[in-house]
Amino acid sequence: MVVSRVRAQYASNERKTCRWLGFDRTTMRYVPQRPLRDAALRAPLATLAAAHPRWGVPRLHWKLGREGVHVNYKRVERLYRLEGLAVRRRARKRLAVPRVPRPVVTQPNETWGIDFVSDQLSSGRRVRVFTVVDHCTKESPGLAVAHSLPSVAVIDALEAMIAAHGQPARLSLDNGSEFRSRAFDAWAADRGIELCFIQPGKPIQNCFIESFNSRVRDECLNAHWFVSLEAAQFHVERWRREYNTARPHESCYPLTPTEYAQTFTPSPTGLGPCFLLQRGSRFDRRMDWGQTPGREEAPCGRASSRRSRSCRRSGRSKPARSLGRSAGNSA
Repeated sequence: MVVSRVRAQYASNERKTCRWLGFDRTTMRYVPQRPLRDAALRAPLATLAAAHPRWGVPRLHWKLGREGVHVNYKRVERLYRLEGLAVRRRARKRLAVPRVPRPVVTQPNETWGIDFVSDQLSSGRRVRVFTVVDHCTKESPGLAVAHSLPSVAVIDALEAMIAAHGQPARLSLDNGSEFRSRAFDAWAADRGIELCFIQPGKPIQNCFIESFNSRVRDECLNAHWFVSLEAAQFHVERWRREYNTARPHESCYPLTPTEYAQTFTPSPTGLGPCFLLQRGSRFDRRMDWGQTPGREEAPCGRASSRRSRSCRRSGRSKPARSLGRSAGNSA
């Protein structure tokens, strides 16, 4: 650009202008090769993003590798942003309060999370989806879709899932009327299944099924306009099979939930399947790798974390806790 302006202003040739300005003449004929190399990758990336509009870069990169396109992750991320395929996500508000500890799951069929998700047809009639997920393998044994799902229908759906996948040792569930009914309690007692109810108003205690419900709504229910109950059942079941067999999960990356369940081996540390994930992977950023050092002194933690950060910036050591005013006066 500069060479062209100088040539136009002083009517000089390219050789003299480059010599005056100190430019190499090869830069005037350089053709960028990156767009040519990226052209073959843009098309399959756009196709996968259109087929899975709620997938981010990690899962798209995983899918490209499964289809034989082995490229660098950062290259896929750069093209993902250039194509404008980014999925906007609203940041979650997190409270720095201690949570109620839940039992650690160490093997499949130890705990199933169950819940409901609601939607409506094009006619406005309401439909409900009974969702189930295994806390260990993150595999969904089944999804039931109907206009009404009383406790009897929930029992029939669970019986079909148990016949195909085996019986769980316990069920993690909320305090809905379907789960608090006498029929459901009697069925669980006859089956020898423990019912672990969460505290009222504490859905975080059943976090695995809540996370699964968000995927059901985001990737399936919000992506389709159901004209009938049969269409809803078809699309929900097709999405469940794709979720189990053609979609990696954070806890078992890079395997799908079904692949992880088939190759499952108990952890020697007994800390559950989350510790089988390799540190430093793309899905490692949102995993919980245990309690942060220093949290035991301050469970609510924000004031202490700010104080420790300010001490590190100023180079001062963290002030020790005094033993009392009398001890300070005697010193």
